[in-house]
Amino acid sequence: MLADCQSFYASVEKADHPQYRNRPLIVAGDRERRSGIVLAACPLAKRYGVTTAETLGSALAKNPEMVVMRPRMERYIAVSMKITNILLRFTDLVEPYSIDEQHLDVTGSLSLFGEPLALAHRIQQEIKRETGIYSRFGISYNKAVSKMACDNFAKKNANGLYWLPREQTTQALWPLPIRQMYMVGSRMERHLKGMGIHTIGALANTPLVQLRQRWGINGEVLWRLAHGLDDSQVDPGSHAGEKSIGHEMTLPRDFYSLQEVAVPLLELTELVCRRCREKGYMGGVVMVSCRGIDLDHPSGFHRQMKLPDPTNATKQVYESVMALFGRHWDHQPIRKVGVTLSGFIQDDEYQLTLFDERPKYQALEKVTDEIKRRFGQTAILRAASLTTSGQAKQRAEMIGGHYR
Repeated sequence: MLADCQSFYASVEKADHPQYRNRPLIVAGDRERRSGIVLAACPLAKRYGVTTAETLGSALAKNPEMVVMRPRMERYIAVSMKITNILLRFTDLVEPYSIDEQHLDVTGSLSLFGEPLALAHRIQQEIKRETGIYSRFGISYNKAVSKMACDNFAKKNANGLYWLPREQTTQALWPLPIRQMYMVGSRMERHLKGMGIHTIGALANTPLVQLRQRWGINGEVLWRLAHGLDDSQVDPGSHAGEKSIGHEMTLPRDFYSLQEVAVPLLELTELVCRRCREKGYMGGVVMVSCRGIDLDHPSGFHRQMKLPDPTNATKQVYESVMALFGRHWDHQPIRKVGVTLSGFIQDDEYQLTLFDERPKYQALEKVTDEIKRRFGQTAILRAASLTTSGQAKQRAEMIGGHYR
């Protein structure tokens, strides 16, 4: 099964504020910090044409009486975890897919709880009763097909449930537009339509060798998904081991100089390195990303480099971050920046080098990490974060770029 919560952020706000039950409601970011976009819209708001990711101003123009709620990420995470615990009453095989979607394998639970649709309905009722959130369930024989069953059919059914047996997959999925297939985004849709592939069935009937010639192994993945083939299992521990740790930041204004952007890059590097230290990782590869201000004509870069030695010391990583940024920045105004570390090794056993400075930096940052853990993120700050370019104090009040 794929369990999906309808308009999750908006549903949480309506459950917590019943006075808005019959009013159109949207959850939107902070307009003053350039995050004023719609993150979620309740069904009543969608009837006015409001869509996710449109600007707050555009949404309010469609209905000035719309209720606008600021996102509360801590609350949404808490509700998501509560829903996970509800699902765990029915199976121990629950794999989070996103904050509002979860895969679950109930094969071994059917003898206890009955046939799939009845079980899905029971889970749906318990989620609604305990959280106030309406959920939809796509049911099938693997993760990919259950996801497509949910997105294309369960969300359109009055009861929010849809069971797609294996023998009906071709009949149900092949007539659908190619954009409605799992893992096909707008860019891939353009490529496929350029090849004359407009439906899932057309993709399924395209020679595999042709798709492999065009996209390599990814071409075979697309062909398999079109045939409803997915061998991946529901894995509760799928997110236990991280392959990379990164942070991005949308800047509150346009940054034009290297001196300005150096401060948020330092703050992002410190966040990334601190998370690595908490998890006992040292990274061997650093990536820097940058996006320009013109969204209609995107500019910027994503570049990475191998570090001389794996490290989680902010100063050492930051030197490479600035070297990458200075090498690839085109000196156009900047809207968004990001820093990521990958290529992890454990930090308790590593190859020493001559004149190795890592132990010195690690000892210093162990102290600053402990201060922040005990007294809060802003208990100790770098002086640069107190300049007009600094964002650390504002970000300390946020989770995932949104207010708590």
